[in-house]
Parts: sequence; structure tokens; C-alpha cells
Amino acid sequence: MRRRRRRRSNEGGAPKWMVTYSDMVTLILVFFVLLFSMSQIDLVKFQAVTDSFRSRGVLDFFPSTVPGEYPSEHSDLQRDSDPGGLNTTKPLPYLEEEDEEGKEDSLQQLIGDVERFLDENDLTDVISANRTERGVVLVLQERILFDSGEAVILESGKPFLNKIGELLQDMPNHVKVEGHTDSRPISNYRYPSNWELSGARAGSVTRYLIEQNDFNEERFSIAGYGDTRPAVTNTPENWYKNRRVEIVILENDSIEEETSEENN
Repeated sequence: MRRRRRRRSNEGGAPKWMVTYSDMVTLILVFFVLLFSMSQIDLVKFQAVTDSFRSRGVLDFFPSTVPGEYPSEHSDLQRDSDPGGLNTTKPLPYLEEEDEEGKEDSLQQLIGDVERFLDENDLTDVISANRTERGVVLVLQERILFDSGEAVILESGKPFLNKIGELLQDMPNHVKVEGHTDSRPISNYRYPSNWELSGARAGSVTRYLIEQNDFNEERFSIAGYGDTRPAVTNTPENWYKNRRVEIVILENDSIEEETSEENN
């Protein structure tokens, strides 16, 4: 008898090639997910981890054989490539915060040093020190610096200016010197108005600081405001408060603001 041939039933499901293709697509997806997850590095947390190891001396006892694997505190962890193929350094956020804190501390220390000097020399009634958004503002009353209607620095004002010059030696901040007068008009051959008098006084203080301390002139700027920016209302009782010179040790990020104000 002849054997009956069994008919092969058609198997259900997708073709075999589609299974292989699906596996390949899945592997590619996993590969790109891994690349993405590895590229997301929190530099701040990474630095915190390395600092914790460094504080325990782990990296000192087990130095890396590959140069630069464990960078120092001041090394750069992030670099960009420019079109020419040269690497340029980008500051990290936590380093910028440390720089800002350093500037803050130096200005705060300046105020402390000035206030101690004023207390020791009984100058608090004619000189004051304040911290504003512009920086540290030192207000010097007319009677310690100048004779009435004059712009020649008196001997009584030089010790304080010498102290300011000493404190500015270790600070890179820009300095703006501003002259102010009261509302009473002045008119003579040397100073036709309060504008000229206030500008001359600001220039005298700036010139003295530069000549006595050999400062870079680019650090300084002057302004004469006349009677346009009184500290208090111009009354006979308050005139002496408005006749003043202000020395402003600027915050570094406020230099551009000061420049833009002058240009406007």
C-alpha cells in the first residue's frame, strides 16, 4: 500500500526574518538608551564624590597610572571643541559660585577694616561705609577733605585715603569716585558752577589715590554730579551732608551697568 503523504500545515505567526529584524531593532534601541544614560553626568555631584575620596587620601595612596584621570581641584573637567580643533576651557558652575563668594568676602572684609579704622581714629561723624547693590560706598564729608569752595585735599583727609589705598592693593575691583555739592550756587573764575567743583573734587581724590599707590588708571572713573543727587533735602541744616565725595568700590558684575549708565 502507498503511504499517504501528510500535508504540512502552514505554521502561524510572523515570518522568521521579521523575528530577527525585531531583535536587531530592540538591540539598537537598548544601545542608544545606554549611550544617552551614560552621557548625562552631573558634574557637581561628580566633583563632590572625587572631593570626598581626595579628603580621605584614597587618590594620594593609589594614584592613577593614566595622566589626568584624577584631576586636581583647579583642573578643568569640561572642555569644548572649537571649529579649529582647539580645546577651550569652560568654567564649571561650582567654581563660579566659589569666585562670587570670594568677591563677597573681600568686600565684606573691606567694610570691617574701614569701620575699625574709623572707630580707632574717631572719624565716624565725617566718614561712613555702607554696602549696597553697587558695592562698598564710602561717604566722605567735605570738611575732612576740602575747604569751602576748594578742591585741594586737606592734610586731615590724607590718612583715610592712604588707608583706602592700602586696602585696595589686594583687590581687583574697579573704583568710581563721585563728587557732590549742596544746592547753593558757586561762580568764580576757577569753578563757574557746582558741576566743575564736584568734578574737580572727584578728580583730586582719584589722582591722589593713583599717585600714592601706583594704581592702574583704568581701574578708576570719576563723576561730578553737582547738586543733582542730594543725600538729604537741601536745607540750611542739611547742606553739609550733601557736600561730600563718595568712593564706590564696585562689584565686578556692576562695572558694565555703571558704564551703560554713563553712556546713557
